[in-house]
Amino acid sequence: MPRMLDVSDDVRAEIGDEEADRLLAGESAPGSYDCTSCRTPGDCEQERTSTVLFVGDETAVLAFAHAGCLPSQVVKVTEEQLQGAVKSISNDAARPQPETATPEQAVLGVTSGLVLIADELHPALVVEPTAPIVRPGTTGTGDDFLPLLIEQGFMPVVELSTVPTVLHGWSVLLAMGQLHAVLQPGTNGGGPVAWWQAHQPLQVTDGWRAAAGKQQQVLMFAAPVGTIGRQPREDLLRDALDRAAAHGQLVAAALPLAGT
Repeated sequence: MPRMLDVSDDVRAEIGDEEADRLLAGESAPGSYDCTSCRTPGDCEQERTSTVLFVGDETAVLAFAHAGCLPSQVVKVTEEQLQGAVKSISNDAARPQPETATPEQAVLGVTSGLVLIADELHPALVVEPTAPIVRPGTTGTGDDFLPLLIEQGFMPVVELSTVPTVLHGWSVLLAMGQLHAVLQPGTNGGGPVAWWQAHQPLQVTDGWRAAAGKQQQVLMFAAPVGTIGRQPREDLLRDALDRAAAHGQLVAAALPLAGT
């Protein structure tokens, strides 16, 4: 039975025609695999399967995903991220949460959790800087974090009663069952680039990952420094989000999973 494998033009360009043809012929693709997104079993001979190529500074890793979870694509990551992804495939030690990272000038804290909106649980990321964010190229003591995000398309939230609208061009990279990055549109029509990326893949709960796979999107909430804090439980996180919204200190958007 022919393998139901998708190899995108971008992936083919990276791995070469010979290797792509070998994959499509079934010579180098596994019959069964663990989906790099949802981590549940898949079978190349029974269901549509995407080839996902993770490219680092020096090495690359080819992974497989259900076509319904991720399309075939090339995902550029740092070498550190790639090594972390390889370790996660080998069931290396779980990563703690929340995780912090350094995208350009800002240091952001990112926490994952499930948020109840309109009687449905939604996978969410809550982003809060560890210090005020000033507009790039300026000097001052203000905090432009929310205005900068609003300029990118995030919307102010006054109460968590409805799901935020989808912000196209942005996405969340969930791979190898872990959170790797929040991607934003590249400049001059280029491919997506990391707005935030984890130093090491960020562990998420099974419930969070299942909800993300079902809904194919993640809600991202952002608030200024000192607004949310590191809440140990999801109910406390929700309370902090409600307070931030009531005080006009919260923006949000729904971000598709990477590539969707």
